[in-house]
Amino acid sequence: MSDAEPRRQRTRTCVSCGINVSGTNAATFDCPECGHEIHRCPKCRKQSNLYQCPDCGFTGP
Repeated sequence: MSDAEPRRQRTRTCVSCGINVSGTNAATFDCPECGHEIHRCPKCRKQSNLYQCPDCGFTGP
């Protein structure tokens, strides 16, 4: 028997602009305050757009 189960693709969205970043060169990191996983698209990273953690409200560049 195999434990191989079809993987469900998570929808990952940029926390700054909201676009789907699955399959792109997006940055993924943990929130410095609470550890929540944050995704940012390359455009928002390059422009240093602000982001806010959806869990704790931490804001960063």
